Amino acid sequence: MQSLILTTTTRLLAALLLMFSVYALLRGHNLPGGGFIGGLIGATAFILYTIATSVDEAQAALRIDPSNLAMAGLGVAALGGIGAAFAGQPFFTGQWLFLFRDGDSYVPLSTVLVFDIGVYMAVFGGILTLVFALEQEI
Repeated sequence: MQSLILTTTTRLLAALLLMFSVYALLRGHNLPGGGFIGGLIGATAFILYTIATSVDEAQAALRIDPSNLAMAGLGVAALGGIGAAFAGQPFFTGQWLFLFRDGDSYVPLSTVLVFDIGVYMAVFGGILTLVFALEQEI
């Protein structure tokens, strides 16, 4: 039996959890947080949505197979490590590119962020693959 109150509240809470997971991801390469905890928070949003509705509705809302997302995340994380090879440094050495805007202000881009995004995708997809498999009806 589905509760209208639970379903409505879950949609709002899931949106907030997804925004917070992106925040944790983006602040993680400079401060505590990062791809792992961001992926766990994001997966929690869909787990809560699965409990409130069903596995089929949660998979429809995700719009991508979570196992494919996990595999793509592994590839993105590996790309973050390979970036150092182009600079002639050891695997997974952080590389930064500073894009200048006006004078002294700049936007730093790093391979660390690329690695964190890959970890986020791998954890998000891996956890949801496990949860959806456990929730499937036999």
